[in-house]
Amino acid sequence: MPLQYMKRTRDYYLTLGYGTPYAWAQFDDVPFSTLAKPLAQSTVALVTTAAPFQPDKGDQGPGAPYNADAKFYEVYTASTATMPDLRISHVAIDREHTTAEDMGSYFPLVALRKAADADKIGQISKHFYGLPTNRSVKTTTQIDAPAVLTKCLEDGVDAAILIPNCPVCHQSVSITARILEEAGIATVIMGCAKDIVEHVGVPRLVFSDFPLGNSAGRPNDTASQEVTLTLALDLLSKATCPRATRNSDLEWLGSPNWKDDYSNADKLSPEEITRRKQAFDAAKDTAKNLRAQIE
Repeated sequence: MPLQYMKRTRDYYLTLGYGTPYAWAQFDDVPFSTLAKPLAQSTVALVTTAAPFQPDKGDQGPGAPYNADAKFYEVYTASTATMPDLRISHVAIDREHTTAEDMGSYFPLVALRKAADADKIGQISKHFYGLPTNRSVKTTTQIDAPAVLTKCLEDGVDAAILIPNCPVCHQSVSITARILEEAGIATVIMGCAKDIVEHVGVPRLVFSDFPLGNSAGRPNDTASQEVTLTLALDLLSKATCPRATRNSDLEWLGSPNWKDDYSNADKLSPEEITRRKQAFDAAKDTAKNLRAQIE
């Protein structure tokens, strides 16, 4: 069974001493847009919650601990003509069972280029778009998602593939997918937190039952990354109604205990609980200071 991230994270933060559980976004109605033209003629964009590498912001490499200094708080764009250097040390991925060493496991630009070369899509949009991991549903709905929409419209995007990493990332891309669909841009999410995406309510989801941080396929496994992208493209063109979920048949090849380990408060000692709460409080202070600099 897929890991229930909403329950797991709720129990985790209650154990750390935070008394008010996070309220996840949920919608009854789901907008749905079919492709305006065949996929082989469509301009396809990538929307990611990964962050550009910032050399002055501490360790962001494979296996790095959570790094609040590396967060970003405004939508960004970057060219798809060159390969970017994106990291995910700023979000709550599964650091025990994955290391984020292979960007292809969370940013499928290489796989999408192969699809374009094989004429499976018309072309890749000239930019990809960075979406902040924002816990505020209001900010994501009123600021971040509309900013992504504006940039997609400027680039003539017909369809978008959205790739989240942490639990809140899955909510952010789900809200953004809804807003893109309302504007006529077909979307598909490639994700690992099935319960969150389906709770929000989205048009299309390709679910990979992998540790967080591997929404685009297994690390160092280009075949799995290409399979995962193919599932997403297929769902983009063939889904006929919203809430369409396709489950990947690929299996995680690492430890089978990863679901039991992720943010499991029952496995933490009192000392570890105290340490993690202190680290979380420090990260919140860092994030608050970074937001203040932007505002």
